[in-house]
Amino acid sequence: MDVPHRISVTALPDAFQLVTSEAAVVVVDMQNDFGSPGGMFDLAGIDISAIRSVIAPTARVIAAARLRGIPVIYLKMAFKPDLSDAGDIAGPNMIKHRRLRVGETCATPDGGTGRILIRDTWNTDIVPELAPDRRDIVLYKHRYSGFFETELDDILRRLGVSSLVLTGCTTSVCVESTLRDAMFHDYNCLLVEDCTTEPGIAPINHDATLLVVRRQFGWTATSAALVEALQAPVPA
Repeated sequence: MDVPHRISVTALPDAFQLVTSEAAVVVVDMQNDFGSPGGMFDLAGIDISAIRSVIAPTARVIAAARLRGIPVIYLKMAFKPDLSDAGDIAGPNMIKHRRLRVGETCATPDGGTGRILIRDTWNTDIVPELAPDRRDIVLYKHRYSGFFETELDDILRRLGVSSLVLTGCTTSVCVESTLRDAMFHDYNCLLVEDCTTEPGIAPINHDATLLVVRRQFGWTATSAALVEALQAPVPA
């Protein structure tokens, strides 16, 4: 573990100041249902190439954070097998989910059987390229925000975290929802621009989130700028 120190990350609207001993990286919903062939998005005919494209820069950020002793927290969107935490099954929100076959059984690429967006299945495992290691924290959530009815805030407080680095998918939904809630909980938030994305044909939503974050909710930076700052030598 590296010695905790303050680093300055080139960001917008201005430099983001981060103390390594008070920071955490949050990886939002980088799971098979969203980012792997055979997952929910792919089965629904949604282009996942943009999600696939953020895997490599996200891996670099995670690796640099681990070397600095910064905790990595994975969030996974998933429901209980009986869908008891999915809300009103007949309500309009769940009807939207039903269009994506939430809860349905499906074949998995490894020849097994999964269930779409259900806990403890292949579908809600983190994509293999970003697989958590034993030091990382993995939490389920059942709404877009990682703070809603989860232990996330309690865990961050216990770790002494005041700043969050956010990555994942999708930018304008689960990532932005988590970032907004983080700001409401008084965390300083840095959104890594090329480590989050929108699937399909909605890049305008990604760009809109970047603008609103810079204006009201936090900062944005590229993965290159963040990794450079994390890898810089510690001042003597």
